[in-house]
Amino acid sequence: MNDDHRSNPLRDPRDRRLPRIAGPCALVIFGVTGDLAGKKLLPAVYDLANRGLLPPGFALVGYARRDWDDEAFASVVLESVKKNARTPFKEEVWTQLRRGIRFVSGNFTDDEGFQALRETLRDLEESQGTAGNNAFYLSIPPGHFDGVVGKLRRLGLADQGGVRWSRVIIEKPFGHDLESAQELNRVVGSVFPPESVFRIDHYLGKETVQNMLAVRFANQMFEPIWNNNYVSHVQITMAEDIGIGGRAGYYDGIGAARDVIQNHLLQLMALTAMEEPNNFEADELRAEKRKVLAAASTPADLAAHTARGQYLGGWQGGEKVRGYLEEEGIEPGSMTETYAAIRVDVDNRRWAGVPFYLRTAKRMPRRVTEIALNFKRAPHLPFADTDTQEMGTNALVMRIQPDEGVTMRFGAKVPGTAMEIREVSMDFGYGGSFTESSPEAYERLILDVLLGDPPLFPQHEEVELGWKILDPVLDFWESTGAQPEGYAAGTWGPASADEMLARDGFTWRRP
Repeated sequence: MNDDHRSNPLRDPRDRRLPRIAGPCALVIFGVTGDLAGKKLLPAVYDLANRGLLPPGFALVGYARRDWDDEAFASVVLESVKKNARTPFKEEVWTQLRRGIRFVSGNFTDDEGFQALRETLRDLEESQGTAGNNAFYLSIPPGHFDGVVGKLRRLGLADQGGVRWSRVIIEKPFGHDLESAQELNRVVGSVFPPESVFRIDHYLGKETVQNMLAVRFANQMFEPIWNNNYVSHVQITMAEDIGIGGRAGYYDGIGAARDVIQNHLLQLMALTAMEEPNNFEADELRAEKRKVLAAASTPADLAAHTARGQYLGGWQGGEKVRGYLEEEGIEPGSMTETYAAIRVDVDNRRWAGVPFYLRTAKRMPRRVTEIALNFKRAPHLPFADTDTQEMGTNALVMRIQPDEGVTMRFGAKVPGTAMEIREVSMDFGYGGSFTESSPEAYERLILDVLLGDPPLFPQHEEVELGWKILDPVLDFWESTGAQPEGYAAGTWGPASADEMLARDGFTWRRP
């Protein structure tokens, strides 16, 4: 097996002849009582263990302001695993994992709590064989990062020495604008070297996102038309059919653009628009993504090329739902948007003249994340208008969730004697083509952190370039002083979003 094969991020580690198994280490989760930990992180740890990808010398440490002991925390982990894990529950796997589960009670400014954490990690090094390797997952608000990483430094928990390593995992949002992102990077970078900082963007762990690179670069049929000679525009959509739920404290004041466009959608755009890397090493992938983001900007007329909205109360899926301003914990006059759409132009030879439309929203008709390359019409159609009136444009759609796959949309003749052309689709779905399921995004990303494998993680340059694209939009929206436009729950957003595309001669896809 050569080095290129081992380092290829397109390959699932479970498919390899020699699977990548993490070495001895401890994973410390700050904010372990939050929704993310309960629904994603703890189940992902169990699933990794169940797949045989964690070593016997692994430990899981929770840190939070709860008066729990190790046994109480283990019960919380077990409940989360049984409810949310993707692999079957096995008593022997749980027994092995349980040996390394610990809990430390403390807050983010508590010296005693961090001293107890240090003692716990030292004990695990002896009792569990973690070899002194520690990964710190900051599933906490960015405002606490400075205090937490500072205490990790003062107590020697961030020290790198010999074969020992210490890594930090940061959840988005990476700041709330360019200035705060730069300060956040300064704070974290003063304690951890760049190769030890892992910024989690769980969309980069989705199998279909990685498959985008395979679709483009492993298939000669696509690359020749992946440019402005053939593509008219690109639409990148992340729609959710739910409201904010119990996340008012996090979501209000952040909004859809900061929460999703700045990280997820701009990263998807960069992967879609990037040039072919020399290989799939981390530095090569990042270099190509940075080129795209550096060449990207929003149009000068932001009133015409952006849209934002707030969902209203109504009926969705046969259920009466509340509007955003009626949600518990939301101020009556909140200006936070739950729908955001922007146009981004990539000023380079491949994409000049091709608008990228990025949109994200809550309370949409359905949950879907997709990237759609819409192609130009053929320069000459030797058909009567009536033959093709039901025909749209060709499209290549990469579906990221929930039903991962790829769809090609094109025109075909309707059976019969008349020459009638109708739009049809050719569909590929992962579930129907492969016998094993794709790993959940957090499984892949946590394993990569424990292995020190960086290709799927954005570095601070990409984060800052993303804010440079989005900041003018946020400043413009704030300068107008206007309330986001209302849209009914269960619809595809405000009228201004449709008008935004209509000005350019396009319409939004209805996934």
